[in-house]
Amino acid sequence: MTPAGRLAHLRPSPIRAISEGAPPDCVPMGLGEPGWALPEPARRALASQEGPCSYGPNAGLPELQAAVAARFDAQPGEVLLGCGSQGALYALFQAWLEPGAKVLVPDPGFVAYPILARLAGAEPVGYALAPDFSLDPAAFRAALDRAPGVRMAVVNHPGNPTGAGTTARALAEVAEAAEARGVLLLSDEVYRELCLGERAPSLRDVARTGLVLGSVSKAWGAPGLRVGWAVGDPAWLAPARMVHAYMVTAPARPAQLAALALLEASDTVLAEAREHLRVRWEAFREAYSEAFGTVPRPAAGGFYHWQPLPASALDDPLAFCLRLRDQGGVVVVPGLAFGEGGRGYLRLSYAGHPDRIREGVRRLAPFLRHPAPPEIRVP
Repeated sequence: MTPAGRLAHLRPSPIRAISEGAPPDCVPMGLGEPGWALPEPARRALASQEGPCSYGPNAGLPELQAAVAARFDAQPGEVLLGCGSQGALYALFQAWLEPGAKVLVPDPGFVAYPILARLAGAEPVGYALAPDFSLDPAAFRAALDRAPGVRMAVVNHPGNPTGAGTTARALAEVAEAAEARGVLLLSDEVYRELCLGERAPSLRDVARTGLVLGSVSKAWGAPGLRVGWAVGDPAWLAPARMVHAYMVTAPARPAQLAALALLEASDTVLAEAREHLRVRWEAFREAYSEAFGTVPRPAAGGFYHWQPLPASALDDPLAFCLRLRDQGGVVVVPGLAFGEGGRGYLRLSYAGHPDRIREGVRRLAPFLRHPAPPEIRVP
């Protein structure tokens, strides 16, 4: 007995593999999850639940649908609630992709996009980003033209792993190109609310033809709740809603109630999250400037720094990251994990405690300044 053929390309996430094999005292700069406490509204909601813990409706709690809809000037029927934005993505891929279909995904881009495409029997097709890793409408259109049979395309802004953003004009051009070819456009905006400056534009600001994805995992500081959404035309959502119901019945009711509490307290929760981000960014910026003599560029959203690799590490970025982990005592992720377009980079996460961020940069510095340092004793 062998596993299904569609799993042939399935491998453990390199992000998790590097993190889970780390020595105990490693500084974690690999995983992309907030390092601050679950906000008080969610804690209160979880603690106050009494009586039976029922399934609830397959579509999720109506009041949570309404709360998400209100943030996007949408109607509740335009909201698909998922077990995280990745649950919504999986359901949409399964609902709309035929075997042999093509899906445009950013390169570099979030590791799950090509995997979810293959699990639906589709072929992921990478498209290039601009030199600063922002969304490039010309490259997007060129990829559409080169790949007949595209049924779906994914954009991600602010981007994971690069932290790069986009403009409303670029989004509008991409949305127009996708609509002209009958392609379903998915705009993954999970980092949009977690920003230091001006909030990035949303696809909903420029078009109503695609779907916007988000979750409470980043800016609302609750990745463990596993509550996310897709917002857009109910006709696109209906079959995916059915897929999601058969996957998991519904997101967990206690998690939905906690997510509702977070959304209802968004003004406070998001302001606190941005302050948590600012403190961590300052810790990273100061440590980086001291170690390397240059000022890092802040992300358009999220908590990632996209770090060029030393030339000597380009042939085997994974081996370099394992050396960083096992000899240097710091966990980072090779950019190659996010696509060939990321080969020359590392993704550094500064989401943890500020003191650990500073220590992580201190440990990184000798490896990034010198191609092959001697083994360093980790305190």
